[in-house]
Amino acid sequence: MTHSVLLAEDDRPIRTALERALTLEGYRVTAVADGIQALAAAHRERPDVILLDVMMPGIDGLQVCQVLRAEQDRTPILMLTARVETADRIAGLDAGADDYVVKPFEVEEVFARLRALLRRTTAGDGAAANTGTETAGEAGEPGEVSAARAADSGVVEAADLRIDGPSRRAWRGDRELELTRTEFELLELLARNAGIVLDHSTIYDRIWGYDFGPGSKNLAVYVGYLRRKVDVPGSHPLIHTVRGVGYVLRED
Repeated sequence: MTHSVLLAEDDRPIRTALERALTLEGYRVTAVADGIQALAAAHRERPDVILLDVMMPGIDGLQVCQVLRAEQDRTPILMLTARVETADRIAGLDAGADDYVVKPFEVEEVFARLRALLRRTTAGDGAAANTGTETAGEAGEPGEVSAARAADSGVVEAADLRIDGPSRRAWRGDRELELTRTEFELLELLARNAGIVLDHSTIYDRIWGYDFGPGSKNLAVYVGYLRRKVDVPGSHPLIHTVRGVGYVLRED
């Protein structure tokens, strides 16, 4: 199946190189140079995935993302950013982006992240993703049973979390959580394996379909942002770091 990509990048050499590389990879590419053109193309062509530069004249990438999400457009968005600070990356996630790549980047990394976003979109269009209870090597005791309860309806409950897979909605207590696609899938994975420590490689494989290696801060950024939404002040922390291994959802 040939997928369509909307590429918005104001730097002409980067835009031209990416357009050529994506076309050779088999994508149908629409390339534009600014945010206004990006919004027009997104409305007109309904691409399968959007590759969006953050810094563009006029309407920047963050604003484009915010507008599309306000319109309930759930097209997966991969942000391109030259900003390396964690707060800047979080701004992109807060705007509704699904993932990001930091410049300068290897084109193979862009391809890998696009494939992961498209796989997740395809899975989400069918039934809820199959993220059943698993063990993660040294991460859990043999025979340990997840504390989460998954009903036939696709609803998962762990501690005071309730996650509805088919509708992609989640609550902590009576408070509904506003989550991006990636945040939702990460929380659902942790909740389905409540009490079991999932290592970094397992999480990367299940969420992104690709292990970006020990030097990547991608997972740490998402976990940090997810904590800001789930573990609000006054509530018991649920998402815990197991140093040198990974992460676990449990109620201490």
